[in-house]
Amino acid sequence: MSLFDESWFAGIRHPSRYIGEEIHSIRKDPSSVEVSMALAFPDVYEVGMSHLGLKILYHILNSLDWVAAERVYSPWVDMEQELRARGLGLRSIESDRPLRDFDILGFSLQHELTLTNVLTMLDLAGIPFLSQERDSSFPLIIAGGPACFNPEPMALVFDAIVIGDGEEASVEICRRVREGKRVGRKVREDLLRHIAEVEGVYVPRFFTVSHLADGRIERVDSTLPGCGRVRKAILPDIERAALPPAQLVPNVELVHDRLAIEISRGCTRGCRFCQAGMIYRPVRERNSRSIIDASGPALRSTGYEELSLLSLSAGDYTCLSPLLKGLMDIHSGGNIAVSLPSLRVGSLDPAWFEQIKRVRKTGFTLAAEAGSDRLRRVINKGLTNREILEMAREVYRAGWNLIKLYFMVGLPEEKEEDIEEIVQLAREVANQCGRKGGMPKLNVSVATFVPKSHTPFMWSPQISQDEGGRRIQKIRFGLGGRIHVKWNPPEMSRLEGVFARGDRRLLPVLVRAWEHGARFDAWSEHFRSEIWMEAFRSCGIDPDFYLDRRRSLDEVLPWDHIDCGVNKSFLKREWEKALKGEPTADCRSRCLECGVCDHRRVDPVIHRGRGETSVVCPSKAQADSREKKSYRLTFTKLGKARHLSHLELVRLFARASRRADLEVVHSAGYHPMPRISFHSAMPVGMESEEERLDVLLYGEIGPEAVIRRMNPVLPPGIQISKVQDITGEKKRPPVKETHFRMVLDGLSLSDSDLRSFMEKEYVPALKRGKAGEKTVNARASVVAMERTSPHEISLVLAHDTGPQLRPTDILKSVFGIGDEEAKRIRVVKTRQIMA
Repeated sequence: MSLFDESWFAGIRHPSRYIGEEIHSIRKDPSSVEVSMALAFPDVYEVGMSHLGLKILYHILNSLDWVAAERVYSPWVDMEQELRARGLGLRSIESDRPLRDFDILGFSLQHELTLTNVLTMLDLAGIPFLSQERDSSFPLIIAGGPACFNPEPMALVFDAIVIGDGEEASVEICRRVREGKRVGRKVREDLLRHIAEVEGVYVPRFFTVSHLADGRIERVDSTLPGCGRVRKAILPDIERAALPPAQLVPNVELVHDRLAIEISRGCTRGCRFCQAGMIYRPVRERNSRSIIDASGPALRSTGYEELSLLSLSAGDYTCLSPLLKGLMDIHSGGNIAVSLPSLRVGSLDPAWFEQIKRVRKTGFTLAAEAGSDRLRRVINKGLTNREILEMAREVYRAGWNLIKLYFMVGLPEEKEEDIEEIVQLAREVANQCGRKGGMPKLNVSVATFVPKSHTPFMWSPQISQDEGGRRIQKIRFGLGGRIHVKWNPPEMSRLEGVFARGDRRLLPVLVRAWEHGARFDAWSEHFRSEIWMEAFRSCGIDPDFYLDRRRSLDEVLPWDHIDCGVNKSFLKREWEKALKGEPTADCRSRCLECGVCDHRRVDPVIHRGRGETSVVCPSKAQADSREKKSYRLTFTKLGKARHLSHLELVRLFARASRRADLEVVHSAGYHPMPRISFHSAMPVGMESEEERLDVLLYGEIGPEAVIRRMNPVLPPGIQISKVQDITGEKKRPPVKETHFRMVLDGLSLSDSDLRSFMEKEYVPALKRGKAGEKTVNARASVVAMERTSPHEISLVLAHDTGPQLRPTDILKSVFGIGDEEAKRIRVVKTRQIMA
């Protein structure tokens, strides 16, 4: 029996996150390829599928006919428990293969607090944690991502670590694995020596670390000749990283549930606190014409209703104004919204507001970082309170009801008055709204600053947990009313800080915490500080060693053998300028000699071409005047699709309609919604051979054309069997009866109990709802019930008899079975009769 058919599976949290079956997922026969790689994301599906980098690698690797790239995500805690209880291992989404069967298992490390999930995934796959304990019978375990720029806390786990851009390095690693298989290279160390030659690849076993008596690092030595430092891989032109023409489309709602296009990589601002701004240098912009050209096919193939322009600072993209206008000219008529998730206040242009709100107003987050102009000079955030207030005023004036404002506490050189100025600035921003009442006008997010490697602040101490909590509390108490304050727990920032600047001695702490239940440490509801404190104590490691001290500028740091391109002398100069409150110019104006550009192969890439288009969308009035037709669709929800929730099904059909090039009429208002109405909401886990929805479309498509267009773009298990033209129908007829088939999965149920139930007029049963429990008559709605085979019962329910019970709840009343037995019953809705 498939995992997805097990009775317990429908009872776990969000079962749909495990079923796969996404549009544009790629399934290759493992026997037809030479190299197989599982792309592993150590967080839940909804977070991992939001990450564009994984989708890009998935597309690049699967474009090679000799490589099969599949995916796996960290199971949520309840799923992990079920897998362990049943002796089941972690398997890939596409082919349902054990992870141990792959040639390569590649982890994407986006954050330091996902490391325990890496251990969970390895353990569920039956793979030893330590690289030295794995021979060639195990997959090659590699990692990449921003958290790898200080790879040392996990260095002994991974066979190889990609530093920098992964598009070309991942392909080259696959080539070398293929070559090793072809020549019969059996010894793992020989393969790793071969892989260590790839630009940007760090193989930790070829580096040794020695320590001084006080715990500081004495030296890091390479055992490979000519390999003293590992320089990051740089993709000189991101046009070489082709935009996936058909991105994966999930059937569940993601954290960032929209089409994403990377418009630039790297940043020129030089904010001293920002690791991404240092490690992703130089800035490389994508041509605006290629962005516009790629957006149409990508939106049509995915069905997304929102396009996100990704960049460390989208507002700095050279020709953003014409790009926005070009995108909106093409897509606004199709109710496609455009969002800019990363905007620097000083770069905002009021003209952008007019473009973005042509469909709907996507969010605005303004990263002020600090409350005072003085402290922003320290961190090289070239921004004043006056500019922040002016931009907030412009945003509110343009019709936005909500602004998100982001601050950090604990920045170097922060004083008590800087905390007070955060409160004052937030209040003044809220006052720019000029309106009273209604929804909150300002959300403020506050986090403790965590110094990171390869930044000017990497020598700085991190404020204590208690002090971070005190400063956040002061901001919370200082703000109130319509200002909603969110904050990151200081104890989580403390642990992040330990691993952000930690060394190899932390691995035993990580393993000990994992053994005692540490999971999903980046999720505040799952973070357990006491587990980590006990792990540090039992391993004899003082976390304050990594947090509280100011490092000397000549100290050997754990990541000194990793070359991010920005040289240490530049970072030292920036640290010294920070202490003096001196700014550094944007390197778009002139080269600051940070070291990343060689001015031959690597240079900033700036595109000044324009993005206008001659396409003119019809006005809303013109669109509303077109002919509209109403259709009733009858469809199935079978197999794995039964694990989709009702809201997931609603979103699925809206996007499938776009993929089918069916233009759905949208509602008016602040957030236009597609005019799709489902007749009923099915419980998760129930199958149906006959569901219905009504949809209002522009144009005269015709029922057969709707079926012909829709079915190819729907996932397995969901197919349209019938379409009726119901234009002119004034009121939808109510449901009269629903027919069910219930498969008993080996349950032995008494025929006499069934007969006794049908002979009665009243059978009390508990109905659970949001308002609590109430007693209802289980017999009232039952029109017919009979055993059709030794393992099946048919049930017919009427819909005009008062409160409705679920079919399994009725069977519980009939046969006196419990919840666990009821979970084993497979319920299939076979027919729905309308009055």
